[in-house]
Amino acid sequence: MTHKDGLDTSQQKVKDECGVIAVHAPEAGKLAVLGLHALQHRGQESAGVATFDGAVHLHKAMGLVESVFACDPSLPGSWAIGHNRYSTTGSSTAVNAGPFEVASRFGPLVLAHNGNILNAPILRGWLADSFNLTLHSDSDSEVLALLLSVAPGDSWIERLQWMADRVIGSYSLVLLAGDRLIGVRDPMGNRPLAMGRIAEGWVLASESCAFSLLGGIPVRDVQPGEVVEIGQDGPIPGGWLTPARHAFCAFEHIYIARPDTLFAGRAVHAVRRAIGEELGREHPAPADLVIGVPDSGTSAALGFSTSTGIPFGEGLIKNRYVGRTFIQPAQAERERLIRMKFGALPLKGKRIALVDDSIVRGNTLRPIVALVREAGASEVHVRVASPPLTDPCYLGVDMARKDELIANRMGEDELAAHTTADSLRHISVDGLLRAIRGTRDDTCLACFTGRYPPAVQAALPARAEAEEMEMAR
Repeated sequence: MTHKDGLDTSQQKVKDECGVIAVHAPEAGKLAVLGLHALQHRGQESAGVATFDGAVHLHKAMGLVESVFACDPSLPGSWAIGHNRYSTTGSSTAVNAGPFEVASRFGPLVLAHNGNILNAPILRGWLADSFNLTLHSDSDSEVLALLLSVAPGDSWIERLQWMADRVIGSYSLVLLAGDRLIGVRDPMGNRPLAMGRIAEGWVLASESCAFSLLGGIPVRDVQPGEVVEIGQDGPIPGGWLTPARHAFCAFEHIYIARPDTLFAGRAVHAVRRAIGEELGREHPAPADLVIGVPDSGTSAALGFSTSTGIPFGEGLIKNRYVGRTFIQPAQAERERLIRMKFGALPLKGKRIALVDDSIVRGNTLRPIVALVREAGASEVHVRVASPPLTDPCYLGVDMARKDELIANRMGEDELAAHTTADSLRHISVDGLLRAIRGTRDDTCLACFTGRYPPAVQAALPARAEAEEMEMAR
């Protein structure tokens, strides 16, 4: 997760990734824009939509969906893909905004990508040297699009298999290839992709929450390694990539996905409640009231209340007109920004169990605990709905470098003292797995354990060397 764009990357929460959507229906472009609104939480840097009606029409820009499409661009056609971006590979600039359009011997190809390709720097050099291609961005999405543009094979499954054999990392893709849409999920299934049905067509999206906004319903998840095509008459089995051990990102359950999204038919809200219930069984608190840190901590707080019998109540009120909080150099500025984002209801004399989704660097939690104490709480016991974060993510979630993660410097008691909490405890990895109904063999837990999927682990030394060479140029 190297950022060379000058942005402040010392943010306290993990950064969301990207959201993708594909629509086949009348006025597909307008529907894709609507769907991107539902996926806004997955990427806030840029947005874009491409449509096809015999020619490709592409509109993309920096900013939120509402501002990018305020001009109501003309996007004719019944085929569309869209992308909300948060940078993981490549800087936060207009040239890196998706979707990406490339020319190929099969006609124009447009691609949108959620994930992160570890060997993108190596592939970028290979494409330039072997095919004399000029890359216009430093985004790994453009690398994927160009790989497909030069891939051999008479069918899309053959070209996608060729691409998949050369890339290392995570990817859920939607492709606009003339009068067809293609959805692809990497063999690990690290990033989500779902299929939905709408009144006059079909949709693929990162999360099923997009379907209801379009008046549709979820049909099923696209499976790890599956390729799905949508033609004039609907979905067509597209084939499969070479299998790999599954590794669905645990942080999709904990923090990233919207509560109303379904994974394997189970609502994220229900999963987060189950995480809170396990947390309560593992680490009950001597408290009179359970409150959550809005928004992703709320569902877990409800579960914590259920398993401990401690009443749940509102304690922190979130100002929804304040943007994402970036940590400033001075602690006083950090605390001011937290007070802009949160207010507290009266909590006089109450012992509080404060449930948060995760702790990255630990600096945001301290002013929140102070806010709760100023509201009158006599004790504050912090309970965290993820295991301690000890290692960076290389598969699409930008959370921090290893040396920046506070769990590598402090144990729970030290962290409680640092945040001025009376106690602080995390859910265990095993408790998390029970709640999400996962196993160590089908879930990516690398940010908690340092054990990356095998292909990722093998690629890390080469990635580090390529990044050093790239920065030295």
